[in-house]
Amino acid sequence: MRILDMTTFVALARHRHFGRAAQELHTTQPAISIRLAAMEQEFGCKLMHRTGRDFSLTPGGERVLETFRTILASYDNLKHELADENTHAAKVVRIGAIDSVSSTWMTPFVEELHDAFPTLKIELTVEGTKSLVEGMNKGEFDVIFAVDPAIGDNFRSFTSCVLQMTWAGSPKIIDPDRTYSVDDLADMPIITFPKDTPPYRMIAPYFQDEQVLAGKLTSSNSLYSIINLLIDGFGVGAIPTVTIKRELKMGLLHPIRVTKRFPPMPIIGTYQATTETDLIRRVVEQARLSAALFCATVDPSMAWVD
Repeated sequence: MRILDMTTFVALARHRHFGRAAQELHTTQPAISIRLAAMEQEFGCKLMHRTGRDFSLTPGGERVLETFRTILASYDNLKHELADENTHAAKVVRIGAIDSVSSTWMTPFVEELHDAFPTLKIELTVEGTKSLVEGMNKGEFDVIFAVDPAIGDNFRSFTSCVLQMTWAGSPKIIDPDRTYSVDDLADMPIITFPKDTPPYRMIAPYFQDEQVLAGKLTSSNSLYSIINLLIDGFGVGAIPTVTIKRELKMGLLHPIRVTKRFPPMPIIGTYQATTETDLIRRVVEQARLSAALFCATVDPSMAWVD
């Protein structure tokens, strides 16, 4: 017995008319007659009496109608329950970010996402730009925030915010009242991110000659490690000002006065635009808002939204 057969019988019992039942079910009167005949054959008894215009259910037909209504009601309830479960099922969004984002506006961003989507599962990965872009191209992330965008037909990019970079060092090795030239900085040990990373690509052109970095460069792929190395006096480095607010306030680090300002660093968001488009759009909107709200809480010379 098919759900279609049960639906046909209930419609026929309600209308007491083959034509109207066929119209409701978007079929033909002969099709309704064939389904009724098949049911009567399966049950081995007449389910309906037709005498002229009189149309009535047999006692067996009454019992069948009651049972079919119960089954169809249970079937409809099941469909709605499964649909609701699917609608509210926990979805996953995979977010990748560099250290400079995770240490600034990532926490309020994640909190706001959880408030907006209580069942949303967030998988957060903190990596360097190169790894994030490679992961995006492999389909490992839905959204990334890095220095470089991921390029592809299914990707869309935007600037979430811009972070000012500052040369900083420990009072153990720098004079906060002195103004340093590019050559002065080149004579000091430099702490930066590994070669072939976007932050390194910003460092090298600053000195015009990459060779000046060859003998006195310490690299790390962790912003936190770089900050600790700076505090311990292992060298000087150019890092986002907003990420060392506390260290600057405590006097653990000092901004270095320079004759040549280091360029600011844009944080580029890239998202895939092919699946779960509504969810990803909401995530991107919240990222824009969270970044803007964060920038509004700090010195506008440190971080801003274009």
